[in-house]
Amino acid sequence: MATRSYGACVLCQKAVVVKMMCRGMSAAAHSLPQVDFLKGEIHRKHPGVTNLKTLRLPEELQMAAQSIIHRAQVTRLADRTQSLTNFLWKRKRAVEDSTLRQKAMSLEKELWLKAMEKKGDVDEQALDDRIRKKVVSELRRTTYHWTPMKYDEELGVVYMAARLAGGYAAVRRALNEIKKRDLSFAPQTLLDFGSGLGTVVWASHSCWGDTLKEMVCVDSSATMNILAERLLKGDDERAEPHIKQVYFRQFLPVSPKVQFDLVTAAFTLSELRNLKDREETVTTLWRKTSSYLVLVENGTKEGHQMLMEARDTLLNTQEKTVFDPRPASVFAPCPHELMCPKLAREQVKPCNFQQNYQPLPLPKHSDQQREKFIYLILSRTPPARPETEGVEWARLTAPVQRRTRHVHCRMCCSDGKLQHLVLTARKHSRDVYRCARSSDWGDQVPITQSADEDIEADSEIEADSE
Repeated sequence: MATRSYGACVLCQKAVVVKMMCRGMSAAAHSLPQVDFLKGEIHRKHPGVTNLKTLRLPEELQMAAQSIIHRAQVTRLADRTQSLTNFLWKRKRAVEDSTLRQKAMSLEKELWLKAMEKKGDVDEQALDDRIRKKVVSELRRTTYHWTPMKYDEELGVVYMAARLAGGYAAVRRALNEIKKRDLSFAPQTLLDFGSGLGTVVWASHSCWGDTLKEMVCVDSSATMNILAERLLKGDDERAEPHIKQVYFRQFLPVSPKVQFDLVTAAFTLSELRNLKDREETVTTLWRKTSSYLVLVENGTKEGHQMLMEARDTLLNTQEKTVFDPRPASVFAPCPHELMCPKLAREQVKPCNFQQNYQPLPLPKHSDQQREKFIYLILSRTPPARPETEGVEWARLTAPVQRRTRHVHCRMCCSDGKLQHLVLTARKHSRDVYRCARSSDWGDQVPITQSADEDIEADSEIEADSE
């Protein structure tokens, strides 16, 4: 009996200790400041969630595209579709003339030094000719040969099969950032530069519907403009367009004073020859912007660097003639206006995002595909943030890793730094933890804890897991 009583006492003492520890943890969690950043929303729909579920083309657009592709009877369509997709994904910027000259001078100097090391009489004129030929040959071999894309009707149809659904998904996801965060924005005018098949018009219409009264599509390719118009009319020349007030042009409106509520350029900067052309284009587009400028490119290093060039141009360049004095501010995805921290690293990895979508039902197309892209949204007014003291919003730059009672979040923070934070309900409050657990790559998450403490917690948890 005495032994049993002693054992029972020990168990009771342990139970008391455990209960006290639980109460302590509960008190620690409740002692964290309760911050109302949810604004009445449930955790999985908190204000930072802008990701979309698997997207499908509007039914009218999909049926029109299938009709055009079927009537075109393009030979080896599946193979050509895959080939064009790969080509566009690997496409790079043209090498700048200044870079090419510098490379040629460096190579020529190196060859001259090697030639001078050899003893004996040298015919300098003959040697100079040989070196120049070798320099030209080497540059041709190692330099990326950029050429502009020229679309005839057949290649336009191949492009439709390859990129219509993916391009729509990327643009629709980028526009959702504005739709979700700026509820008062109801654009009446749209300018789409490099409009191609008109995916921006369809994506914008799915966001804001009939509030759009005028949509101007600018593309230098007459073939693309014709295909875009056929898509709007359901591949029926006599039919009324599904979306009205859409106008096609081959050149931008001349007057610098004409502005549009929403200006876009999707997968267009990569089609411009050099840095000067890209800078001039984004500056012109910004002049024509009265509210938002949206740029979208492939989620590659090239796409990332082109959009960061555009970002720097619009944030740092002061125009001589100012028609609209309101400066540019970054609306998304960056939570800051400092240098992109990913570009500061030795091994540059693009800051890209992804969107699942259903492709056109064509041979060799899977039921679901994933579009990887990068986007940049600039605003004429500083982005409004929920006026909640002690809360900063960071952008998730990788998938959230969900573990037992904690989540790993890799994010870009408002101080311009990349952080790997480990969030728990005990240290960061139940609301912050549940919001992070419900978020994913590309969303924003609320942060109420200092980064230094989070990083220490990160190393402790990783050490425990090992």
